[in-house]
Amino acid sequence: MTQTPGTTDLPSTGASHIRNVAIIAHVDHGKTTLVDQMLHQSGMFRQGELEKLAGGQHGLIMDSNPIERERGITIFSKNCTVTYQDPDGTAYRINIIDTPGHADFGGEVERVLKMADGVLLLVDAFDGPMPQTRFVLQKALEHGLRPIVVVNKIDRPDGRPDHVVNEVFDLLVSLDADDDHAMDFPVIFASARDGWATLDRQHPTDNLRVVFDAIVEHVPPPAVKPDSPLQMLVTTLDYSEYVGRIAIGRVMAGRIRPGQPVAVISAKGTQTNQRVLKVLAFDGLGRTDASQVSAGDLCAVIGLDPVDIGDTIADAESPQALPPITVDDPTLTMTFRVNDGPFVGREGKFVTTRQIRDRLTRELESNVALTVEFGQTDEFEVSGRGLLHLGILLENMRREGFELAAGRPKAIMKQIDGHQCEPIELLSVDCPEDCQSAVMALVGERRAELTRMDTKAGADGFVHSEFTIPARALLGLRSRLLTATQGRAVVHHVFERYEPMRGPIPQRPQGVMIATHSGRVTAYALDALYDRGFFFVSPTDEIYEGQIVGEHCRDKDLPVNLTKAKQLTNMRTTSKDGAARVRPVRTMALEACLEYIQDDELVEITPQSIRMRKRLLKEAQRKQNARRG
Repeated sequence: MTQTPGTTDLPSTGASHIRNVAIIAHVDHGKTTLVDQMLHQSGMFRQGELEKLAGGQHGLIMDSNPIERERGITIFSKNCTVTYQDPDGTAYRINIIDTPGHADFGGEVERVLKMADGVLLLVDAFDGPMPQTRFVLQKALEHGLRPIVVVNKIDRPDGRPDHVVNEVFDLLVSLDADDDHAMDFPVIFASARDGWATLDRQHPTDNLRVVFDAIVEHVPPPAVKPDSPLQMLVTTLDYSEYVGRIAIGRVMAGRIRPGQPVAVISAKGTQTNQRVLKVLAFDGLGRTDASQVSAGDLCAVIGLDPVDIGDTIADAESPQALPPITVDDPTLTMTFRVNDGPFVGREGKFVTTRQIRDRLTRELESNVALTVEFGQTDEFEVSGRGLLHLGILLENMRREGFELAAGRPKAIMKQIDGHQCEPIELLSVDCPEDCQSAVMALVGERRAELTRMDTKAGADGFVHSEFTIPARALLGLRSRLLTATQGRAVVHHVFERYEPMRGPIPQRPQGVMIATHSGRVTAYALDALYDRGFFFVSPTDEIYEGQIVGEHCRDKDLPVNLTKAKQLTNMRTTSKDGAARVRPVRTMALEACLEYIQDDELVEITPQSIRMRKRLLKEAQRKQNARRG
């Protein structure tokens, strides 16, 4: 294991020797990889410990959630603590906060920035600043945090680091950053995967010492009031079946100790008097019992209930609330409902309205960007930042044993100055020049407006385009763009603003094939429908009436019987007994299914299966409903 020179055991330091830093970037620019390398080089762990924490071949310690490891993205913000000793021998306690890079999890970024005094802004040496880079940097500047720019993946053969640094400068200027932030930001060149960083890319090093030095030098110590009454802002909630809720946050003023009486002030202003059971300080990747935690440091508090994200833990005798956490409003809504399909209860353990309601209530406690409208029926309107945000919630629920159905995502409209307004997203597309016309055709028919187009400096043959596009137009767009560009396009989007409705958006161009009989799929039936389109099911799969089993080659729905078997009589000829032709099954992930369905369709989600179906399963009911409509 490579150890950074100057690391030592975790000290007990004052606020002047504490550094709270958040690592922010666009998705897949290397935040979590950099944090893992900093942990490796801190000297606080044995190699075997880190390999065990990293989950064997996965290699990323901070991505501890199974979905994070499967998808290779960070979903939940996490924090850890390392110790660094500078060349003068002074020990610093560095609290590192790893944040998600995907725009759908922007709520995680917004709430944890309250704990930081500075940020490491990672930028890919080829991609440069992307839409989420702009979003997270804007939030950091609003909190008054100074960025330290880290140009990562400097060893890429197609890297263009000098151009990227200029683009970061342009981005800071466009965000109206003050002169200190825009003109004098420190720049570090790094390869997080290989564990080295340097100030001069002509002279690479073999460690991350310059990153630690930059944090100590450029991130200010927390501005705190150690002798004032206690104030602590709760930014994260954890849960243990042994001790219940665990409130995590930063002590803004005073000190907090085990057994201390406190007042918990909610975001709505209500106050409850409680007593702290335990105080845990962060030590490496874990937590240890602490006799007290002073202002400026992060900690976890056990024994408080009720307590929620955004609450203030204050002194019991002179309680004063801190400004609550504010996050941007949701832009996408979806209907969650009880599954009423024929296969209900076969795979899931939790299928009732009460169980789904309780699970969504628990989710609201920790997911600050989520809202749920609870009605008197078996349906719930769940709103979030984007399709991935809601899809991850559904994926977690199905893995926990829940069985439910979800409707088509819809953009959340607002009435502004008497006009019906819709959310507009900033869409960024990087693609080869020979694919640009196909990209323009696809986004143009979806009411997109081109705001910028240029060739990427230092990237021969690639065109960078930016559009403003309605959020509802993004459903299903990514897959079509990747198909049109043979998978070579890089597509990202982030919420921009609300503006008046732009007009109708083209719907799904193809119809679907709908099962008319329940039973098991036969190869004979698939062979008979070989030229009618693509199928979502394979021979021997069990289906039910009303299930969507394929995509029709035309723009109308087609009822089909996929359970039809060959008649076994002695009136057959040899030429009729050839092998059945079966197209390869088209497998669709959960988010792809949610993008695919229309208003009269649902996605049925169970622990083992994901199916698409019509809301009305009987063909006669669908025809009757069409005549009424």
